[in-house]
Amino acid sequence: MTTMGQELDFGHWVPGKMMVIPAVIGLVLAALGLVHWGFLIAGFVFLLIAVYMVAARRMFSAQGQNIEDSVRELVVEHVDWQGQGKALDIGCGNGPLVVKLARQFPEAEVVGLDFWGKDWDYSMQVCEENARLAGVAERVSFRQGSASALPFEDASFDLVVSNLTFHEVQDAKDKRDCIQEALRVLKPGGVFVLQDLLLLRSYYGTPEELLETVQEWGGCDVEFIRTCDAPFIPAVVKLPFMIGTLALLRGRKD
Repeated sequence: MTTMGQELDFGHWVPGKMMVIPAVIGLVLAALGLVHWGFLIAGFVFLLIAVYMVAARRMFSAQGQNIEDSVRELVVEHVDWQGQGKALDIGCGNGPLVVKLARQFPEAEVVGLDFWGKDWDYSMQVCEENARLAGVAERVSFRQGSASALPFEDASFDLVVSNLTFHEVQDAKDKRDCIQEALRVLKPGGVFVLQDLLLLRSYYGTPEELLETVQEWGGCDVEFIRTCDAPFIPAVVKLPFMIGTLALLRGRKD
């Protein structure tokens, strides 16, 4: 339960700058269109991008279709775990998936990790406040670190999850390294559910290749699920640069 009069702050997947920057560029180019009509066309394109980003932000947010929460729920729905032990959320943002897991598994200890870079309006302080407001602070903790080099010992967790993080990890030239790290900190017999833009072949190869690689790293009973096909995702945000390549890996560690 949240404290009366206070709301959880989970931020937005579409930052304000992704709307403001193309809008400003579009207006400047439109003004230059008074000099040459070519600028006017370019300005119109940027203004269309700004409008698209405004609409996408609305659809993703809790004030719109709340697609963000529905996508996170896909991770929780695919967790086959008894809830005994310790869970890790890699790339926790402001902690929404950490809160979900703590509520779903009331006997578990949940750790959230994020780099909390300047590109996003995320912070450890907001995470801790969200956990407090959600009434799960006593079972939740947060750490700063990179998904490419997790600051945990081998076999530290019974469950490892992640949602739309690995493709953003700048210090991982091969995004699959983040998956290997997730498996490293997972205990034998532990469960993993990792959702990202896994259909991006430039990052992950084909689904068949990715499955084979994860199995070589110790994954067993591994499934590749095209979550981009979920019925709640509108076609307008299924573009490659949005969540049109969304997919999920789940399984256990040998």
